[in-house]
Amino acid sequence: MTRPGHRSRSASACARVLPWRWVVVALGLAAMSIAGPACTWNPVERDAGAAGTAGTARPMSADRGDGVDQAPLWQADAEGYLGLEVCRGCHRLETAHWEDTVHAAAFLEQPRTALERRACEACHGPGAAHIADPANRSAIFAFTREAGASIEHMNAACLRCHEGGARLHWPGSMHERELMACVDCHNPMTRVSGRGLLRARNVNETCFGCHPTQRVELRKRSHMPLLEGRMDCVDCHQPHGSATDPLLDAATSFELCTRCHADKRGPFLWEHAPVTEGCTSCHLPHGSNRDSLLATSPPYLCQQCHAQIGVANHPIELMTPRNLAAGGSAAARDPRAIGRSCVTCHAAIHGSNHPSGARFHR
Repeated sequence: MTRPGHRSRSASACARVLPWRWVVVALGLAAMSIAGPACTWNPVERDAGAAGTAGTARPMSADRGDGVDQAPLWQADAEGYLGLEVCRGCHRLETAHWEDTVHAAAFLEQPRTALERRACEACHGPGAAHIADPANRSAIFAFTREAGASIEHMNAACLRCHEGGARLHWPGSMHERELMACVDCHNPMTRVSGRGLLRARNVNETCFGCHPTQRVELRKRSHMPLLEGRMDCVDCHQPHGSATDPLLDAATSFELCTRCHADKRGPFLWEHAPVTEGCTSCHLPHGSNRDSLLATSPPYLCQQCHAQIGVANHPIELMTPRNLAAGGSAAARDPRAIGRSCVTCHAAIHGSNHPSGARFHR
C-alpha cells in the first residue's frame, strides 16, 4: 500500500517515460497529416497458381484514402522483368556506379539484342520474384560466391556476350580448371580500372592478388620492367586461356620473347640450339638476381649442357667457386670464371651469321 499523495517508484518512472512517448507519437501524426495518406509499399502479391508454379507477380497500388487508387508503383511484364527504374529505386548507389561503365554505355545507348535492353536484368535475370521476397537470395541471380550461384552459371552468364575471341581457349584453361569465376578478376558493376572493368586499379595488381611469387620476382635486381609501368602481365600472358600451360600469348616462349627481342629471332647461319628450344632454358621470365635474368651465372649455366671433360679442341674443366677471382689460392683462379666468363669469348651466344662464327665468337 502506498500512502495518499505518495506515488510509487514505478509510477514515477512511467510519468517520466510516457510523456516522451506521447511526444513522439504526436510528431509522427503531425508529419503524416502534412505529407498526406501513407502509401502501402507491398511490392508484389503472388496469386496461388497450380502446384509447382511460381504464380503471377502483380503490383500493389498506393491508397490515397479516398477510395481511388493511384497508378501502380511498378509493372512486371509477362516474363517478370521490371526495368532499370525499378532496380534504381532500391539500388541507387549500385546503379550510379554501374552507369559509368562500358556495360551501361552498351546496354542503355547501343543495345545490340533484346537481352541487352533489359539493363540490370540482362545479367541478373527477371526481378519480379526478387522484389516480392528481397530476403530470398535465390530469387535473383547474384555474381558472388556468397550468394550460392555456381561458378559455371556465373561464367556462363558472362560468356553469353563475351564468348569467342580472347575467350576461345577458356574451356579447359588453367584458370577455368582452378574454378575461377569471371568476377574474381572483373568488377562489372563499377569502373575501378582504366580498362577491362577489373577488380583492382590495373592488370598487374589484379594478377598479383593470386600470384605473389611473381610479384617478389619482379622486385629482384634484374627484372622485367613491369613495376615501372612499361609493360603489363597481359603483354606476355593470355589470362582467358591459351594453348600453353603458363597461359602464354604465343605458342612458345621463343615466339613470345622475340616479339620484343627481335635481334635474337634469327634465322642465323650458326644457331644456338637452346635459343630456338625456348628462352627459359637460360633465362627466368619475371626476374633474377643475376644479369640479364639468367637462371644462374656463367660458367655454371653453360656447364649444364657443356660439361664434357677432356674435349681436345677446348678446355672444359668443371668450374667451381674456387675458380672465381675471390676463390681459393691464386693458382686456382681461372680467367674463364672471371668477368663475363664464357660470353667473354662467345659473345654472339644467341646465334651468329659470321662465316667463322661456328663457336659464336663473332
